Amino acid sequence: MSDIEEQGTKDAVLETKACCVAGKPAGVGVQIAAGPGAASASRVFARDGATDDMVLLPGGTFLMGTDMDAGFPMDGEGPVREVKLDAFHIDRYPVTNRQFREFVEETHYKTDAEKFGWSFVFAGNIASWDYERLVKDTVRGAEWWCQVAGADWAHPEGPESHIRKRKDHPVVHISWCDAMAYAKWAGKRLPTEAEFEYAARGGLAQTIYGWGNELTPNGQHMCNIWQGSFPDHNTAEDGYEGTCPVDAFPANGYGLYSMTGNTWEWCADWFHPTFHREAGRVNPTGPMNGTARVMRGGSYLCHHSYCNRYRVAARSSNTPDSSTGNLGFRCVRDV
Repeated sequence: MSDIEEQGTKDAVLETKACCVAGKPAGVGVQIAAGPGAASASRVFARDGATDDMVLLPGGTFLMGTDMDAGFPMDGEGPVREVKLDAFHIDRYPVTNRQFREFVEETHYKTDAEKFGWSFVFAGNIASWDYERLVKDTVRGAEWWCQVAGADWAHPEGPESHIRKRKDHPVVHISWCDAMAYAKWAGKRLPTEAEFEYAARGGLAQTIYGWGNELTPNGQHMCNIWQGSFPDHNTAEDGYEGTCPVDAFPANGYGLYSMTGNTWEWCADWFHPTFHREAGRVNPTGPMNGTARVMRGGSYLCHHSYCNRYRVAARSSNTPDSSTGNLGFRCVRDV
């Protein structure tokens, strides 16, 4: 049994990580990453997986991070720095419900949400008439995040919900541990944070988004994020109130879909706001240890009034066993 299960109290299990993500606290005794100058994590390689529906990126040098005022400096988005990467393959799309079901059927894997018996669901995705029955607790200060018993990847809004019409949506309620298990089964790995940003930029240098500097160029929605007034009213001008098919919006310059919005995506690295300032900049891997793992890309719950982390340089984090209805992943493979 984990430390979180043993603690089992409201204050122990429900924490706010950011406006559009919630998570469990770090376990007791987890080491916190040292500051700048500490050792980096060992580099991991994976070359066994098939490259179907993957894109080969050439690698090279790019400018990572941002110094823009609209960002979150406390997250460690800056400074802008030159990073060099080797070539790698990356999934064209986030891992879908269809793909994750294949993994579960073959391995009989149980996700962390299934083991804990609950996961975080956004209040707006819960029917008002069923709210009192389903919601066991909410996150203090971010009451739109609800603890729902029976919510998991196959039941995104609770035990009576299903994914029969969402087979090509990104799988959600996936912890970092779950994503790692899938990646190992597939003969792949999770992207490093640097690899994710390089891929998300689509070949563009220092633009705000993966398609340029305008959120909706010529009035066109380019990603699945929140419109309206968060968290009470979503006008769904982009066509979606929750997740959407992974190919619903245009690909970026590298032919990659859903790198922005829809769901947050796990990266391999431990999160630290300043470690990268002094760390190596050739195939960086992040710190050797920490309390939370990096998430990138933003989700359908991101809104400029509260969390504009759908910007390509934005970063966030969550504890490795946390899962929410807006958190998924994709894989990479070495050349």
